[in-house]
Amino acid sequence: MSPQESKIKDPSLAPFGLLQMQISESEMPGIMTIREEYEKSKPLAGAKITGCLHMTVECALLIETLQKLGAHIRWCSCNIYSTVDYAAAAVSTLKNVSVFAWKGETLDEYWWCIEKALTWGEDDDNNSNVEGPDLIVDDGADAVFLVHKGVEYEKLYAEKKILPDPESGKNLEEKCFLALLKKSILKNPNKWTTIAKKIIGVSEETTTGILRLKKMEKNKELLFSVINVNDAVTKSKYDNIYGCRHSLPDGIMRATDFLISGKIVVICGYGDVGKGCASSMKGLGARVYVTEIDPICAIQAVMEGFNVVTLEEIVEKGDFFITCTGNIDIIKLEHILKMKNNAVVGNIGHFDDEIQINELYNYEGIHIENVKPQVDRITLPNGNKIIVLARGRLLNLGCATGHPAFVMSFSFCNQIFAQLDLWKYKNTGKYEKSVYLLPKELDEKVAFYHLKKLNASLTRLDDNQCEFLGVSKDGPYKGDNYRY
Repeated sequence: MSPQESKIKDPSLAPFGLLQMQISESEMPGIMTIREEYEKSKPLAGAKITGCLHMTVECALLIETLQKLGAHIRWCSCNIYSTVDYAAAAVSTLKNVSVFAWKGETLDEYWWCIEKALTWGEDDDNNSNVEGPDLIVDDGADAVFLVHKGVEYEKLYAEKKILPDPESGKNLEEKCFLALLKKSILKNPNKWTTIAKKIIGVSEETTTGILRLKKMEKNKELLFSVINVNDAVTKSKYDNIYGCRHSLPDGIMRATDFLISGKIVVICGYGDVGKGCASSMKGLGARVYVTEIDPICAIQAVMEGFNVVTLEEIVEKGDFFITCTGNIDIIKLEHILKMKNNAVVGNIGHFDDEIQINELYNYEGIHIENVKPQVDRITLPNGNKIIVLARGRLLNLGCATGHPAFVMSFSFCNQIFAQLDLWKYKNTGKYEKSVYLLPKELDEKVAFYHLKKLNASLTRLDDNQCEFLGVSKDGPYKGDNYRY
């Protein structure tokens, strides 16, 4: 294995990708400020980082920044449809960076890419030199999940000679995942245990990943430290609200060209993502309906002028159905079969299980037509045709290019600060095998980095005001329990 291998769709796309990265630099002031502050000192020198996060232009600038701060990097995407191929090509030209990602991976290819990104050293038959990364940047916790399940199955094999059984998988993805682990254990029964021992920690990007990791923490299964990037205010409020507010309509319009104004749009979930999605649809003149389980979120939706209903009440009337919950089985097959002709169904949560896609695509009596990449028209048994976007995966990345650079600058500043902290405090005991939030000071610092770009000026407190509020002139200005 060469020290800098990559597998991408088309290396000839690199010049265009590099140009897009240069253009995006001015839209990512936080990232560029971090480079100015830290590039000379190289605080990540010697760090080996594996990334599993959407391989977009904005992500390319994150990777380049980590590289400029001294890290060696292996990267893959966290979604089979989200890679921007010219961004992957551009990243593959960077020194000390390898990338394994292309748009339209099969599920087997997807998990192969994650394994490649996690495998450092010589992966030969002896596996004597295989080791893991020092740090992981994850989005959805798939990379962390592979390491943990690998360790779990290796232990089972060592104790009872039981191998993973691909046929026991509940769906195609689980079958692919178990097949990969079975093959890996037969080749080297200690690979994932060896990899796990080297990992210091992970910074996790998204709500779904944090749910997974907190469940592992509760069950005392975590093998290393976790920094929760998702719940930094400058991630959850900016990426989840403003990013989705921008990229949801972008994905819908690139996929369908349908008019949104005047149509009934059903937003399933009114958390931060749902708030951004509902806002954009309202701004385009749609009649917006919201489904919710949480009475606090539901009353917020009503106060913003949205109708809060159950899916059963609106399913036969809606024109667009968008899931935003991070939960499973939000739109069930029984709902889809009742939808009217030309209804559009899409997801902007993380994985592909908010909509019962497998049940739909395997349902007897339907007819599937692929209109264009990531857009399917499905004829239901009653003759109605519906449009399914990105097969239930992230439509804003499957059908478009995801959130804009300025928003991702906030998220990726938090990722970089998390990686810096994990690396700086390795072996000190600061981070145990638990899930941690970034300090409030860093959250405010990320926001501060972006104010100048927006020509905004902060008011400074005087001494009396600071004493009255009980805060420092330099912050943090709010307590940990403040709800922004």
